[in-house]
Amino acid sequence: MTEATGGTAGERKPLLRALSGEAVWPPPMWLMRQAGRYLPEYREVRAKAGGFIKLCTTPEMAAEVTIQPIRRYGMDGAILFSDILIVPWALGQGLRFAEGEGPVLDPLRDAAAVAALDPAALRERAAPIFETVRLTRAALEAHAARVALIGFAGSPWTVAAYMVEGHGSRDFAAARGMAYADPTLFGRLIRTLVDATTDYLLAQIEAGAEAVMLFDSWAGMLPPSQFRRWVIEPTAIIVRNIRRQHPTIPVIGFPRLAGPLIGEYTVRTGVGTVAMDTAMDPRFAAGAVAPNIGLQGNLDPLSLIAGGVALEAEARQILAAMRGRPFVFNLGHGIEKTTPPEHVAQLVRLVRTGG
Repeated sequence: MTEATGGTAGERKPLLRALSGEAVWPPPMWLMRQAGRYLPEYREVRAKAGGFIKLCTTPEMAAEVTIQPIRRYGMDGAILFSDILIVPWALGQGLRFAEGEGPVLDPLRDAAAVAALDPAALRERAAPIFETVRLTRAALEAHAARVALIGFAGSPWTVAAYMVEGHGSRDFAAARGMAYADPTLFGRLIRTLVDATTDYLLAQIEAGAEAVMLFDSWAGMLPPSQFRRWVIEPTAIIVRNIRRQHPTIPVIGFPRLAGPLIGEYTVRTGVGTVAMDTAMDPRFAAGAVAPNIGLQGNLDPLSLIAGGVALEAEARQILAAMRGRPFVFNLGHGIEKTTPPEHVAQLVRLVRTGG
């Protein structure tokens, strides 16, 4: 397999061209959570798996759901079906997905809990994820050669927030409080996650991922000083670590709700593409980010639920703002489970015309 744009096969893939700084038009597209609960075929596989972690760690099933939206819509990118909390799970932190509650972890609140994390076990415990990458890449090469495979991980701040809190939260007060009250301990956790996330993404690349994405879903709840320390600095280290071994692999960063810090984030982390959240004005982002850096996003998932004229109007505004620069059409957050599949088909038809 050729690495990203390092070979002829990679150069033909529209998504990799855009992620490598080329203004491709019409733009390539994929959607965050495109393999998920809004698809009846996904729900069938999930029911057979019997649990979310079981689905993520059964390679044949995870590869199947990764490919489902490619079959249905012909997206330009297939994103690995997994979860950002696989890394703490692989480090040994207890994790379960309670029906109707989301993820629940054993809260990590002291030095002993941080010291108990086991980075040496990560590759063995996460081996099913890497096998999913291999199976998916092989299937894409055989049946959808123009589609690029995207691996991913959560960024250290967001993953640490879940690890400390023990569950999802509106404000992640325990994690933010630890970062202020005991920055030495919190920094130790972040460093563990930087190393583990680097290893996790490198293993995905070795298995066949052609680009990787770092999701920092809760970046926007931090003030600028904390954003720089816990979002920008760890992400920059991960990007440098990846580039040392795989200099041509595209890296996408998603600092959700970064607002005016999006430009600084892009410069200091070194990501080649930055994903815009729903609240970001694409015209502001185009002015804040260098023209050779790709932008990705940022349709409101609720407009996709609405469909029709409203969907087309929102999509056309984004396309108009992004024309002439490296751009990947996507959502500004993950697709909602109530999204009608036919609305996704409507969006794909529109983007394929360039607006």
